[in-house]
Amino acid sequence: MFWPESQAAEMVTHLAQHAAMPTEPAASTHDPAAYAQAMGLEADPLRLTGGEVEAALRTLAPGFIHIKNQGYLAVASASAKNLKLLTPALRLESLSIQKAAQLIRADAASTHQAKVEQLIDRCHITGRKRQSAIHSLIDERLRGKTLAHAWQLRQPPGSDFVLQLREAGLFRRAGIFVGAHLLEYLALLAAWVAIGQGALSGRVDFGWLAAWVCLLITMIPLRALTTWSQGMLAIGAGGLLKQRLLAGALTLDPDVMRKEGAGELLGRVNEGELLESLALSGGLLSLLAVFELAVAAFVIASGPSAALQLPAFLVWLAFCATLAIQYIRRRRGWARARLDMTHHLVENMTGHRTRLAQQPVATWHNGEDEELSHYLRRSAELDRAGARLTSLASRGWMILSILALAPGFLSSRSNVSTLTLGLGGMILGQQALKRTMTGLGQLGGAWIAWGQVKPMFDAAAVQPARGSAIIDSSTSGDTALEAYQLTYRYPGHAEPVLKQCSLVIKKGDSLLLEGGSGGGKSTLAAVLAGLRKPQSGLLLASGLDPQTLGDAAWRKRIAAAPQYHENHILAAPLAFNLLLGRQWPPTEDDVKEAIAICVELGLGPLLDRMPGGMQQMVGETGWQLSQGERSRIYIARALLQRASVVLLDESFAALDPENLKRCLECVLRRAETLVVVAHP
Repeated sequence: MFWPESQAAEMVTHLAQHAAMPTEPAASTHDPAAYAQAMGLEADPLRLTGGEVEAALRTLAPGFIHIKNQGYLAVASASAKNLKLLTPALRLESLSIQKAAQLIRADAASTHQAKVEQLIDRCHITGRKRQSAIHSLIDERLRGKTLAHAWQLRQPPGSDFVLQLREAGLFRRAGIFVGAHLLEYLALLAAWVAIGQGALSGRVDFGWLAAWVCLLITMIPLRALTTWSQGMLAIGAGGLLKQRLLAGALTLDPDVMRKEGAGELLGRVNEGELLESLALSGGLLSLLAVFELAVAAFVIASGPSAALQLPAFLVWLAFCATLAIQYIRRRRGWARARLDMTHHLVENMTGHRTRLAQQPVATWHNGEDEELSHYLRRSAELDRAGARLTSLASRGWMILSILALAPGFLSSRSNVSTLTLGLGGMILGQQALKRTMTGLGQLGGAWIAWGQVKPMFDAAAVQPARGSAIIDSSTSGDTALEAYQLTYRYPGHAEPVLKQCSLVIKKGDSLLLEGGSGGGKSTLAAVLAGLRKPQSGLLLASGLDPQTLGDAAWRKRIAAAPQYHENHILAAPLAFNLLLGRQWPPTEDDVKEAIAICVELGLGPLLDRMPGGMQQMVGETGWQLSQGERSRIYIARALLQRASVVLLDESFAALDPENLKRCLECVLRRAETLVVVAHP
């Protein structure tokens, strides 16, 4: 079942084909994770630890596991108890998860086997309990230790969203949901037919009564299946949507994000949450309401006053559509007012310290009353439109339907059965209209929210450069970074801030880049780091351009610490803020290295003061840090990326002379090639 390391690329290719993942041609390599990335896929790394092997295997497919001295296991699919492995013969073989876990633990368990058996012998444990006790003690000793490495294959978040939905099995779940609901609805209609037969005939027949009871009982599991499938569909689609929006948010142009501000971005995030809830609930309601409207129209057409009732039903549908359009327009204006209020509130909160120091108290709330009054007017208009949509649509139809049925009731040719059909069509139409209008209202809100989050959704489709080949990190002589005739201009500006800029940085160089404010130092640093793309010119790292290397490989070669106002301490543990450039969760060696660099940078006293040490929450909601402490964390973060070139932009400006000397010594000692941007 094992794939040799020499066939790693072939294994990834066949796994992707088995999972129907679209790929691109790539140069072969013995590193399957890098090969998957070059193919346009993501290979999410996982560390299989002693206590979590079984749980990780159940969610790994499609993926592959590397077991030392044996090779790779290609996991094509997984269930609660078994794995389907794709073998080098391109056959699917079944392997129980328990046996796979034993195989992964075997090498590490052998080192503890003898000592554990000695302990069991001293405790005089025999029989069946002996082997069980041995396994339990070995598992406990291996808990938390890395036993093997695995990678899960998946498409990038920016790939075709429809394919992502299909791979997640959401189309199948949607089919189950629709089918279960339709069966439940048909069972409800059949139950009314069964009980109606007895009521209309004037006698209660045991057979019809038994059928009615059986149909009602059948609706219970159908309702449970409908609810379960709707929940699974909502969770799956919502997760994919959030993943896509997060990828898009991280891909947005930094200059565009800076222009919008924190308030505008928070509004977009809130709209994304609203889109998820409204689209799923409203979309499903509207989908089901179409079927209910068709059934209601069919029943109405079979009634005694079909010539009047059916046209009235169609006309009323058109009237309700007009109400829905009015509601959507009102909701669009209300959403705009709400987003404006959110934007202004967040921006005022962000700049609260500045307002305290510089803005007169009497002017703090200027314009707020007008803004709130405008929002209240929009809210009142929306409430009135919503009331008309939900109440008038269904109740108005009842009145109109009764008027249309009146001739049929008064006619002597009508019988009880046909009159019952007319009443049934009226009730079914009322329920279908109520569900339809509710769904249309929610879909309208989702459409408005979509207009806000669409830039983030579309931004995820712009894939970063992946690299067309797998490049060894040791390539190209003694040149670390080269730039030739670089030109960069900010969006909306005609004059470039960088014009035909060229430089060559050798490995081992320590370069100081000085200049006045606004001279383009930080822009050049951002271009070199790959944070901004130049309009023209050539940029090479180790002799390779960003398109050849790909964004991930470029980040491994060049690590940057932007200026203070463009860098951030996230509301997370200190270890996370330091090890952003490493695989998460970190290994024990990663944490030790982070502590060592912090001590070298003079952050030892800070760690001693923190009750949680490296796990202390920092950032806006956690431990408050001074500007100098933040600057040193930014430096440590860049050094911990282990990049060939470390680029520090104004990172020493907030340090006192003693800490400046200490930090400079640490950086010169740990950075292979160093570029420092500073004022003269």
